[in-house]
Amino acid sequence: MEIQGTFSAGLGAIQSGQRRIDQAAGDIAGSSLRRVDQPQAEAADLATSLVALEVGKVQAQAGARVIETADAVLGTLIDTQA
Repeated sequence: MEIQGTFSAGLGAIQSGQRRIDQAAGDIAGSSLRRVDQPQAEAADLATSLVALEVGKVQAQAGARVIETADAVLGTLIDTQA
């Protein structure tokens, strides 16, 4: 098992989740500033952005769990070798 690659994958997932969160938050903030001509379309856009926000959160949490697990495995390997 390649621990370094696992750490990198976890970090990549956290960064990707953060980018998704940033984009969704920007969309949500921007939607409140725009003039609404079609309320139903605005509600759909807001719902999509809120879902993307939640997906980003879960993605970042999953990346953190991957890093935690890789850290635990590395600790076990070090303890086994010592």
